[in-house]
Amino acid sequence: MSSGGGVVRKLRPLFDRVLVERVAKETRSKGGIMLPEKSVGKVLEATVVACGPGKRDEKGSVIPLSVKLGDRVLLPEFGGTKVQLEEGGRDYHLFRDTEILATFHPTEADDS
Repeated sequence: MSSGGGVVRKLRPLFDRVLVERVAKETRSKGGIMLPEKSVGKVLEATVVACGPGKRDEKGSVIPLSVKLGDRVLLPEFGGTKVQLEEGGRDYHLFRDTEILATFHPTEADDS
């Protein structure tokens, strides 16, 4: 799990926004065949690298986010704001907490 070093620490999302780094595309099939870039679809899986404090309700109380740092999440095909940080050269995306579709939880088979 890559956190982008100290670069991501300089960017702290506001309110209910979440900064994610998309998972690298698979360029080989399970059989070992190299796949051309055009045939590889858009990656919808990402890792949360920074979170805002949460959204405020009408009373001013903070509503906590449904994801936390390090979570693997499922993103919508479209949406989010692309963020490219100068020092790291990596692409990140900002999404609202409510735009994230799901989280991946490790199963017992993944632990072994």
